[in-house]
Amino acid sequence: MQKAIRILWPSFLVAAAAEMVFFALFDPGELSFFGQPLELSRTAVYSIGFFLFWAFAAASSALSLSLGSGAER
Repeated sequence: MQKAIRILWPSFLVAAAAEMVFFALFDPGELSFFGQPLELSRTAVYSIGFFLFWAFAAASSALSLSLGSGAER
C-alpha cells in the first residue's frame, strides 16, 4: 500500500500541474485526433487528458521507484 502511495500521490500532483499548463496553452475545443476534430465535450477532454497525464506520470514514478530499489539491494 505504501509503495502505491509513493507512486500515485506524486504522479497525481504532476498530472494536475501538467493539465493546467497544457490546457492553458491549448483549447480542448480545437484539438484534433488524426486530423479529425474531437467529438467530445470539454469536460470529457479535460478528464481524459488528466488521466493520460496521470498514467504517464505514474509510469515514470514507478520506474524511478523500481530503479531506486534495485540500487539499494
